[in-house]
Amino acid sequence: MALDDELLNKVTWKIPNALTLIGSRAGDERNAMTASWVTQLSMDPVLIGVGIDNDAVTHRLISEGGSFTVNLWDATDTRVFVKFSKPAVDDGASLNGRAVRTASSGAPVFDEAVAWMDCVVRHRLELGTHTLFVGEVVDASIRDDAARPASMSDTRMKYGGVKRH
Repeated sequence: MALDDELLNKVTWKIPNALTLIGSRAGDERNAMTASWVTQLSMDPVLIGVGIDNDAVTHRLISEGGSFTVNLWDATDTRVFVKFSKPAVDDGASLNGRAVRTASSGAPVFDEAVAWMDCVVRHRLELGTHTLFVGEVVDASIRDDAARPASMSDTRMKYGGVKRH
């Protein structure tokens, strides 16, 4: 029995996913993108996996730069994720008007993130339309421990299922 695309979309969209901004850098080029395929993969060492579309600017920057940041955002401020669905505008001090600083790996960290992790790529796995980048957490911080981090269910955004043509 063949699976229906609409059913696959509906089912996969029910998977609870965090909603984050992934920071990346290679040389002088920086970017951040909205991502929902983020998970912890190991406790020792602490490894975080991010699924990044093979055609995304962030994919190229993580591949070349060897690092990424995971920026968790307050669930009450989800409009930021729409602005980062396309490559970011970098004015030197901010990405899309949101202040950033440089993490120890060189990737950007957002000042407004409620928490963040700086990750150095240890593994990568090509998986069809996306690559799973596995990064070891080398630095992290919490700015607002009381804030609830955003998830896909806080928005009307949908990502996953079958590739749309």
